[in-house]
Amino acid sequence: MRVLALSMIAAAALGACSNAPKFEFQPGVCYFVATPDGQPPRLQKMSENVAQIELCAAQLEEMRLRFLRMGGSNQEVAGAYQGRFIFIDREGVKFGKSLTGSRFFAMARTGDGRLAIPGAIQRDETGRPIAVAAPPPETP
Repeated sequence: MRVLALSMIAAAALGACSNAPKFEFQPGVCYFVATPDGQPPRLQKMSENVAQIELCAAQLEEMRLRFLRMGGSNQEVAGAYQGRFIFIDREGVKFGKSLTGSRFFAMARTGDGRLAIPGAIQRDETGRPIAVAAPPPETP
């Protein structure tokens, strides 16, 4: 019993010492995660009344492409939506519960660079994406 109590106290102490930044999220708000040099990350509000995390990811992708067209070189962008973090890079979109923790692969790039749900992408024998699957045929 004593060992259990000591381990619980140690776990609580380690959790209190976490260096991970704490953020406050507002419902329906899409954020860009700014990481200024030498400073902790901070959230910058991009838009309000966003219906779902995928729409926030689309806005972040649009911003990433706009910066690249203006001559930027940063291929990666991070954002947040209702307590979940969004990571966009050349491979696609990933979601995570923290800035430094594990990430869940959510959308992949098609052969022409668009984003799609991974199961909707046709691939060649090497695994390279070639196209998005055609929509199902219409029924009369």
